[in-house]
Amino acid sequence: MERKYTWEKYDESDLKKMNAFNEEYKAFLSACKTERECNDYAIEEMRQAGYRDLEEVIRTGGQLKAGDRVYRSNRGKGLVMFQIGTDPLENGANILGAHIDSPRLDLKQNPVYEDGGFCLLNTHYYGGIKKYQWVNRPLALHGVVAKKDGSKVMINIGEKEDDPVFGVMDLLIHLAAKQMEKKAGSVVEGENLDVLVGSEPLRDKEKDEPSVKDRFLKLLQEKYGIEEEDFLSAEVEVVPAGKARDLGLDRSMILSYGHDDRVCAFPSYRAMLQLPESVERTCICLLVDKEEIGSMGATGMQSRFFEETVGEVLEALGINHMTAVGRTLRNSTMLSSDVSAGFDPLFPEVMDKDNCAYLGKGLVLNKYTGVKGKTGSNDANAEYIGKVRRVFDDNNVYFQTAELGKVDEGGGGTIAYIMANYGMDVIDSGVAVLGMHAPNEVVSKADVYEALRGYIAFLKDMR
Repeated sequence: MERKYTWEKYDESDLKKMNAFNEEYKAFLSACKTERECNDYAIEEMRQAGYRDLEEVIRTGGQLKAGDRVYRSNRGKGLVMFQIGTDPLENGANILGAHIDSPRLDLKQNPVYEDGGFCLLNTHYYGGIKKYQWVNRPLALHGVVAKKDGSKVMINIGEKEDDPVFGVMDLLIHLAAKQMEKKAGSVVEGENLDVLVGSEPLRDKEKDEPSVKDRFLKLLQEKYGIEEEDFLSAEVEVVPAGKARDLGLDRSMILSYGHDDRVCAFPSYRAMLQLPESVERTCICLLVDKEEIGSMGATGMQSRFFEETVGEVLEALGINHMTAVGRTLRNSTMLSSDVSAGFDPLFPEVMDKDNCAYLGKGLVLNKYTGVKGKTGSNDANAEYIGKVRRVFDDNNVYFQTAELGKVDEGGGGTIAYIMANYGMDVIDSGVAVLGMHAPNEVVSKADVYEALRGYIAFLKDMR
């Protein structure tokens, strides 16, 4: 079944709206390269839109009612937002869920060392990456350093035009004969993804030899008040430096770090901000951390943060019996908003052309992800997919269906199966991406806009 390209339906007004939304998305991508930055950016927009902190509501003994909008942050690295509907919450909610972490390099706890006249930072890569893609490119440092006195220092170096950048160096081609014989997975080893950060020594008359490491640490102390020991309680991420850019002479695509999965997270929370003041079913947007490494940990989807927050919202609505949370989640419906692999004409052999996603054909529905024999997938129910199709068609949302590559080529996963454990209906629904998990990925502006339109339609009209 051939699906049309979204460009065929757009008039000048549609194109204007699409381009305006994508400019906002590019600004978000450029500003938000860590889960903490995404969290803070979204919360600022939520507050401006009238959302209240659920923690404050609970602390003051406040009650919630239909029309109220609240949010809750999870350790500054994820959040959930609610718009309370007129229908009892126990009848279920319409939920959008996306993750805001992306593959990257993380600094180890004892990262700073000196060798060969250079100062370097030792890293441990986060998520699935092709390690050779991270060498010889400008990198930036983003993150937080938590000091013993409880204060926090935010780090962001490499994004301003006059900032220095950093880099992981590769072996020169002239001496790389043995390296070039290796398989791609070991051309660059994980322990060799160390970041070059300095080469000028600190001249200290009391020391026999000048130290490059000492100069780097002195600069950190002067600029940020950070001691070497403070890295023990730090989360500093190494990410590609630079802004999101238009790709193509027609400016129809966006090249950027972090599309996976901020290309779904941004339209998800923005869809919540565009809802009318009154909705029938409660609408929820959930932005989570740790998806790229299995959704573990206190800020991952496998924590109890979401279900306990649902319980506290129910209590603020005057509902506190034991079965309320389970009934609410079981009666809910969800779009697990995560990216899909876009068809690349340079690598057609890994795709089933009749069952893959194409850039420019709209929002993607993945009935199942997983690997090979659907292992680890949610595999959405046919009846639920029929309802989602109705909502999208009634709202003229362009969508397509896809699998993540040919059956035995690999695969992937999302948070869908975790949410399905509550008994709710869930399907993966996101944006097609070229070069997924690379330092720079590509999406179609049309698909980003259709994601926004699709998510709004789902929140308003799913029954």
